[in-house]
Amino acid sequence: MSQEKLANMAGIDRAHMGHIERGTVSPSLKKVSQIAKALDVSVESLLADQ
Repeated sequence: MSQEKLANMAGIDRAHMGHIERGTVSPSLKKVSQIAKALDVSVESLLADQ
């Protein structure tokens, strides 16, 4: 999935999604929740260190 598609699905600006992906910013809990919902996974599984 492209960064742009995920950003659109999550309702997050594409540039901000890029910063999150590169680790140059830490996403808020709200943004993490939006990304998890867009990916149809739980916040817990998204944040799990596996």
